[in-house]
Amino acid sequence: MSWLMRVAASAFGVLFATAALAQTYPDRPIRLLVSFPPGGAADFVARLIGQSLSERLGEPVVVENRAGSNGNIAGDIAAHAAPDGYTLFLGPSSLFSVNPHIYAKMTIDPWHDLAPIASVVEDELLLSENIGLPPKTFKEFIDYARSANPLLLYGSIGNGSEHQLAMELLKEAAGIQMTHVPYRGGGPAAIGVMGGEVAAMFGGGSVTALVQAGRLRALAISGRKRSALFPELPSISEFYPDYNVTIWQALFAPAGTAPQIVARLRREANAAIAQPQYAEKLAKAGAGEPYMTTPEELVARLHADDARYSKVLKYIGLRVE
Repeated sequence: MSWLMRVAASAFGVLFATAALAQTYPDRPIRLLVSFPPGGAADFVARLIGQSLSERLGEPVVVENRAGSNGNIAGDIAAHAAPDGYTLFLGPSSLFSVNPHIYAKMTIDPWHDLAPIASVVEDELLLSENIGLPPKTFKEFIDYARSANPLLLYGSIGNGSEHQLAMELLKEAAGIQMTHVPYRGGGPAAIGVMGGEVAAMFGGGSVTALVQAGRLRALAISGRKRSALFPELPSISEFYPDYNVTIWQALFAPAGTAPQIVARLRREANAAIAQPQYAEKLAKAGAGEPYMTTPEELVARLHADDARYSKVLKYIGLRVE
């Protein structure tokens, strides 16, 4: 047998094995990595979509929290996992649109080392403050921050997170100064606001229940439309028309995962997202809205966010060693 024929036979064997694997997939538990600790919106979404996928795939989907470095840690584990469909990653958009601009060194290239499966959620953020502060409205908060001496501290879920960028964009729009304090996730940051370590933060599911319980005071919404959960709160764009921040998360697999497996996961994820109870549970938890796209639309959104946030990051000069 010639060398060319041996190569062709080998390639055919690999394709046949891959196809056979895809036909039996899944036949054991799947792990779903999430970039943030328990208690925040990302963790809630991971468990919600994980449960739905488990029911549809017939195998357990086990959520594994690997917090740190704005998604780099979980993303690294996912990118270096076997591309067999048994390691999935609920990735924040910031891993693609923010991290490459602020981290001096990254162990992966998320644009090439991760394969997009399906977008699952989009969320606007809630600006909330410590209830002991004098301001009762968004306008009063801006005036208070403008005259504060020393500068107010604000928390976020981590350096380079879109929660931080939401506040940096607000600072620029309103002409105010505040000092950033990064936390390891939304839950710890919300505790920091409640305890008075910091004055305020932008958050999603990590702050919703606390606002409803009267333990944090909500001031405004980061998206262009008012929240169905808090219709009395203004959108920041009502004061600063160019302001608009929404965040989203999507499922990814290691690059090289068989197209048949990616297609199966996309099909099942989209079917789960389309169920009315999925939207109801997200809304009740204040964790966003269902967000369904085609693979092409998801990649286009990644590039649009990258172009937008790169300008902000250059302006504020944020770098993480």
